This record gives sequence, C-alpha cells and structure tokens, in this order.
Amino acid sequence: MKKRIAIFISGRGSNMVAILDNIERGKLKEVCEAALIFSNNPEAKGLEIARERGYKTGCIPSKGKQREEFDRQVVEYLKSFSPDYIVLAGFMRILSPVIIREYSNRIINIHPADTDQFQGVGAYEWTFNNKLEETKITVHFVDEGVDTGPVIGKRKVDLRGAKTLHEVEERGLAVEHDFYSEALYDVFSGRYKFN
Repeated sequence: MKKRIAIFISGRGSNMVAILDNIERGKLKEVCEAALIFSNNPEAKGLEIARERGYKTGCIPSKGKQREEFDRQVVEYLKSFSPDYIVLAGFMRILSPVIIREYSNRIINIHPADTDQFQGVGAYEWTFNNKLEETKITVHFVDEGVDTGPVIGKRKVDLRGAKTLHEVEERGLAVEHDFYSEALYDVFSGRYKFN
C-alpha cells in the first residue's frame, strides 16, 4: 500500500522537485504518492511548479499568526487529504506540539548539517564560516525540539576546495536531492525501524 504524503515547502521547492521526480519515475514510485503540496507562503515558487506538474496544492499564509493558531488551521486543512506522512522540504517554520502530536513519528525533515553538531537555520553558513572540509546531511523525524528527533540517516558532503558559501550550498543540495528520497524509501518501505 503506497503511503500518502503531504510535502511542505516555503520557497522554490528544489527538494520537492527531486522527491516528485522520484515518485514519478524513480525510487519512490512503488512506495508513496504526493497527496498534497502545501505552503505557508502564497508566493512560494514551488507551488507554481507543483501545479504545472498536476499536483494538488494548498496554502495557508502564516504571516502574523501565532504558531499554535497556524498549526491548528493546518491540522484541520490536512484532514481531507488524509496524509500518512508530512515531508518537510524547505518549510521555514518551526512546528508546534499541535501538529507534532497529531502526526507523531510521521513528520520527516531534512537538515543540511549533522544534527549532533548544529541545529536550526543557517547550517550552510555555519559550515562555511567554520571552514569545514566535510559536513553531513541529516534526515530525521520531527519531535518537539528543533532538529532533535530520531535520525533516519546521514550522508557526507565533501567540501574540500569549496571557496564560497554558494559552492558549499550547491554541493550540499546535490546530496540532499538524492539522499532525501533514499531515506524516505527506507521509511515507506518498512526498511527503517524505530529503536
């Protein structure tokens, strides 16, 4: 039985595009389907891309709303789509317990650093400023902390010779786009087991 996923984005949706490519003709084809592409930002470029590709899209603007108030609206909105999982793909809002408890162990995020070393926004900047020769991309379940949930997997990014922040981001995103779908496959196929 394919898992129904809701992909949450806030911007251009490059990870969303990689996931949709894998649903349509790659490693995710047999294990999941995108029931909804959702954003908190009506201007998100990714919504337009998803619509052009024939996916159902939805948006509830978050600007000016308290976190819990917004998350209650999202939980209510999601009911008609019945997602098995929420997949965060560049969703730039910290989720409150309102939604985390509703979808306990069913919200997955990708973080552009090793979560043991750095949590929160600005991971690529942190990596670049610390002149790291290697970083890791982490895919994890979302809990009530920030980037503290159970780790599904980590993948190395070789940064040797990277001279600019843009180069660091490009190398990281190349790994993100491939690795996220692999980690999602492990969860949706039952290969990943909670400890």
